[in-house]
This record gives sequence, C-alpha cells and structure tokens, in this order.
Amino acid sequence: MPDRNQPPRQRTSAAGGGRAALDTALAYHRAWASHDFDKAMTYIAEDIVCQAPAGRLDGAAAFRGFMGPFVQILTSSRLIAAFGDDDKAVVLYDTDTVPVKDAPGAECVTVRDGKITHMRIIFDRLPFDEARRAAALG
Repeated sequence: MPDRNQPPRQRTSAAGGGRAALDTALAYHRAWASHDFDKAMTYIAEDIVCQAPAGRLDGAAAFRGFMGPFVQILTSSRLIAAFGDDDKAVVLYDTDTVPVKDAPGAECVTVRDGKITHMRIIFDRLPFDEARRAAALG
C-alpha cells in the first residue's frame, strides 16, 4: 500500500506519448498550492474557458476572480494523482482551507502552447456554502 505522505509517481496516459499538458497542469497546481497565484496565472491563457460548479467563467480576469480568493483561504494542498499527455491532463488533490477542512477537488485541463485554455473544476460547493451561512449567523 502506498504511503499517503509521499507524492504519487507521475505517469502519462499514452504509452510513449508526450506529457506537455501534464507538466503544465502540475506546474500550475504547484504554484497555487504554494500560494504563488501570480505564477499560477502564467499558465492560464487569456481566453481560458473554465467550467466550475458555480458556472462558466470566460477569460483570465474572470478566472483570477474565481481562483484568487480560494488561494487566499487555502491552508494546505496534497496531490493525490495526476495523469495526462500532450493535450489534456487530470489532477486530483485534497485541500484544507480556513472554513472547510478536507475539501477534495479535481481539474481536467486542455493545454495549448504551454497555457491552460480550458479547465473543468470539480469540487463540492456545499461545505463552503454551509461555512458561509454559519459565519453569517455568527
């Protein structure tokens, strides 16, 4: 059984294939997980389309407005798995945030010319909504 405290070994999904998208997705993840959101944004295309639980976001400015506040409340992130090839990658991770502990997430990204052009983020919004409601009630 693998040690949960060790990062997973990274492999590509295509035998003998490239891994440009995987490398970009991992670099993006490492940057935001270490609170270097400006560096993370260097991997985001100006015309990114992001599909998130709250809806579609078009463009880097909208994406920054969505992810920036999340990175500010992030207390830790742990990579669970990452798979990809030259065009697409999937990254699965656990995060802890100030309001919600144990908030897993996943991203499926499309990469062109070293930039993430499309991202599908999957995470459970309910714990975050409940934390906001509890904070509002005092």
